[in-house]
Amino acid sequence: MPKDRQAAATHAGSRPGPEETVFRGAAWLPHGYRLHPHSHAQGQLVYAAAGTLATATERGTWVAPANRVTWTPPRFAHSHRFYGETDVRLLSVPVDLCGELVDHPSVFAVSPLLREALLALTDGSERRAGARRRLLTVVVDELADSAEQSLHLPEPGDDRLRSATDLLHEDPARPTTLAGLGRAVGASERTLSRLFHSELGMSFHRWRTTLRIHHALGHLTDGLSVTDTAMACGWSNPSSFIDAFTEVVGQTPGRYQADLRRPAPAPSPSPSPARQQSVGR
Repeated sequence: MPKDRQAAATHAGSRPGPEETVFRGAAWLPHGYRLHPHSHAQGQLVYAAAGTLATATERGTWVAPANRVTWTPPRFAHSHRFYGETDVRLLSVPVDLCGELVDHPSVFAVSPLLREALLALTDGSERRAGARRRLLTVVVDELADSAEQSLHLPEPGDDRLRSATDLLHEDPARPTTLAGLGRAVGASERTLSRLFHSELGMSFHRWRTTLRIHHALGHLTDGLSVTDTAMACGWSNPSSFIDAFTEVVGQTPGRYQADLRRPAPAPSPSPSPARQQSVGR
């Protein structure tokens, strides 16, 4: 893996343009690595076979640990951030298949069948003409029948609500009530409560919990203990944090952290073309 993956992934080390495909196939990326905003002419599935990724768009941020896959429709500007050493798998979905999936960014659960199909499509070359297209169709069918499981943090458009969420972004552990937050931004508790539901589709409590879990993923990846992570993110006790984390992420924080510690497989001395980065329109 080159030291400067960003330079290796772009033309002459420049940041990716709005229509540039940054990666195809698979690659190991270091903790904290970011891909700047870009879009694709085709749809894109991104799967972290190990590690965790966050996908951000103008509609908010989606987080996907290793048991979920992110979906971004064509022409939808997005960026990525990776937590832990991440075995990232990127798969383009032709426009003619995109209509089978939802028309907005989302996250889906990864079944054993879906996992193996994603790995096969991103690791190795096609051995029989048309095999990749047939397997991709299976992937799309699996996703079309799956319920969305988005660890999604939506972002507001209303100025009052944005001021309130900005305060929480600055300090996720901020021990404030909705009324206290309203006083800080010059809005009533009732107004903010209405805006959380109408603009973000969730309660203040749910939005803040999701924000805190986004930050918890980073702390756990950095090696902070479960107890210290709970305190740093605003939970009064570890058991409440464990319950909330398990509900949203689908595994306990201890299991998530243990999975991150699993040693990465040694890189092949002669990686196949599908395992290498490439850049294109």
